[in-house]
Amino acid sequence: MVKQKVLCAVVVALGCVSIITLILTLVQHHTVDLPHRMQYGMVFDAGSTHTSLFIYRWPGNKENNTGVVSQMLVCKVKGGGISSYAEDPPGAGLSLKECLDSALAAIPAKQQRTTPVYLGATAGMRILQLKNHTQSGQVLEQVTKAIRGYPFDFQGARILTGMEEGAYAWITVNYLQGGFVEQYSYAGEWVHPKTRMIWGALDMGGSSTQITFTPSQPVQDPASALVSKLYGYEYEVYTHSYLCYGKEQAMRQLLVHLLKTSGFNHSVWHPCYHLGYNLTLTLGDLYKSPCVARPVIFDPASEVTFTGTSEPQLCLNQMKNIMNLTECSLAPACGFNGVYQPPVIGRFFAFSTYYYTFDFLGLAPQSSLSEATSTIDTFCKRTWESLKKEYSDKDQYLRDYCATANYIMTVLLDGYKFNQTWENIYFQRQVADTDIGWTLGYMLNLTNLIPSELPLVLTGVQRGQWATGVFFIVFAVLLSFTGLSILWLWKPQDGRGDP
Repeated sequence: MVKQKVLCAVVVALGCVSIITLILTLVQHHTVDLPHRMQYGMVFDAGSTHTSLFIYRWPGNKENNTGVVSQMLVCKVKGGGISSYAEDPPGAGLSLKECLDSALAAIPAKQQRTTPVYLGATAGMRILQLKNHTQSGQVLEQVTKAIRGYPFDFQGARILTGMEEGAYAWITVNYLQGGFVEQYSYAGEWVHPKTRMIWGALDMGGSSTQITFTPSQPVQDPASALVSKLYGYEYEVYTHSYLCYGKEQAMRQLLVHLLKTSGFNHSVWHPCYHLGYNLTLTLGDLYKSPCVARPVIFDPASEVTFTGTSEPQLCLNQMKNIMNLTECSLAPACGFNGVYQPPVIGRFFAFSTYYYTFDFLGLAPQSSLSEATSTIDTFCKRTWESLKKEYSDKDQYLRDYCATANYIMTVLLDGYKFNQTWENIYFQRQVADTDIGWTLGYMLNLTNLIPSELPLVLTGVQRGQWATGVFFIVFAVLLSFTGLSILWLWKPQDGRGDP
């Protein structure tokens, strides 16, 4: 009877301890979301004069389906743009390998096969496509082959439209300025800013130039309107790309214009080149671009020499001859060449050629209109000899800074009509240590298509609650062993003596 009573007491105690342990396990538990691992994406910017690889990363979770993206690495591809390999398409693919190797080293091996890679070609390839569709296809085929040789998730190589290039650059500018989303200083949460300043974007490459902004009124021309959805909001912007009016093609158009107005002489005065500088070209090289009209009959091997005269005012006047500043079907809402453009409004970032030219002249990030005009005028009056003494003649752009600066002034003042709002233009290359350009905007837009990771959840209890639970579990185990010991080892006397 004593054994039975002891066993009953042990069983009751074990049951109570088990119930207490169960209650401690099930109540007051806490759920914690573990940090998301980083996701990665790569974009090749295949421009007209060079190619760059941009690597971005963002947390696996998203803000209203759009990733919060930051720039991780930039790799400059050696050599010219991929369009320069028209006669040697395999060379275009080989040129990318060094940067692809850098990407292998930068992105964790376990995530390389899930890292998307995109290649976007801009105006250089748009022009090559106009000139020779077969060659442009061969170049894209070779860069595709090169990228597919690496363990990344290649999403394709394609030629962007001018509208896409302008719109993605606009997305980049406003993302970096916090116009779409910003982070709390203390909580670390991403939220939409209550008061947003939406910036405009001015981009000038080698073969095209773009203007993109949010006008005060709805865009009248549907061909110039683009709607983007980012972080749960829709934005309508005006955007236009002027093909053949990037810096390199504009300089070519000016040379052809000067040759034509000289009566096709073999020696031509060039007011934008510095006194003492000469440039000799064959007509074959001069007319090789579809951006200029070539004569019906000409000798490709014939040479022409352009001689600098250091005449800034005449240079500025000649710039106005390579674009149509009078035609406008929707007057006064026009840019240049008769293209519809609503009046510019708000602040703008001017980057790429805009920035590099004005930075060289000491006019970045901002300068007054009078300061810009006088600085350009003074620089353009200098001789080539004086420039070579002050600057390294290894600077391949040294001869063109005068012409480019006057071209920029013509585009901004006579083309886009910034006459009254010049102080709203900021000439910058980066914002928040990130390059301004179309690639970041492209990746932000594409993260809408890249699935986000499911959150990793950890469930647990407070430390004191956990310690108490462990105590009762150990106590229950001891009671179990006690009960077993009583059952098997305790054999009490039955109380009877020997016969």
